[in-house]
Amino acid sequence: MTTHQTTGFTIEPYPGLPLTVRDVGAGRPVLVLHGGGGPASVAAIVDHFAATSRVLAPTHPGWEDTPRPEWFSDVGDLVETYLDLLDDRDLRDVLVVGASFGGWVAAEMTVRDRARRIGGLVVMGAFGPHIEGHEVRFPTAPPAPPSGSPSGSPAGQGSGASAPAPAPEPAPASAPRRGPSPAALQAMAAYAGPTRSDPKLLHRLARVSVPALAVWGEQDTAVPPDFGRAYAAAIPGARFELIPGAGHIPTREAPEATFAAIDAFAAAILR
Repeated sequence: MTTHQTTGFTIEPYPGLPLTVRDVGAGRPVLVLHGGGGPASVAAIVDHFAATSRVLAPTHPGWEDTPRPEWFSDVGDLVETYLDLLDDRDLRDVLVVGASFGGWVAAEMTVRDRARRIGGLVVMGAFGPHIEGHEVRFPTAPPAPPSGSPSGSPAGQGSGASAPAPAPEPAPASAPRRGPSPAALQAMAAYAGPTRSDPKLLHRLARVSVPALAVWGEQDTAVPPDFGRAYAAAIPGARFELIPGAGHIPTREAPEATFAAIDAFAAAILR
């Protein structure tokens, strides 16, 4: 896959809150919102769309060593910031693609889009709704340090989770860290709140009037496919696509099938 040169800009939507936005390609605007893994986790999505579209991919405050003021502390803060971004850039008919936590933000943006800037929604492996019998748990410590590195104290976020997710296997010293950093975990815990869900979200999604696609890895154990089915059932006319053999990030684990589903959806909603 072609990797496009990184370009972008930094704005300050609020005093003390710089927002870094990757801006690549040209054409119909696409907004890509990352999850806990940060901008690298959606790089393939950005590069894929940049071949034919203008892609904006912000870094959520708190990731990649970016500052996050204490008051900037829930999903609504991100939603309003990104809707303002679309307004300020006068972007219309925007396809919003959100992965994992970014999917929750993307869905809520579409609910609150009073200016009708958004023309389509794709959520992938997204949590946010309250689904009975499913609890989303964040890791309570950073990924294990490379072999031979000094170990630090667990970076618990005070979430009270009774069974933290298993830590990933230690990576070679030369390998990049996999998974969220401690600062990113802290930011995500602040945004998502103690329940990691919004019990009213599924009800509000009935307001969405643009085409929507929920695309899910069949083997997603972090955010099971039941979440995708719930999104699709709550949004009028939405479609649900299950990607065989893929896990939480199907664009990485089954890219051909995942992008085929997304591209078919995007082509069908072009106006």
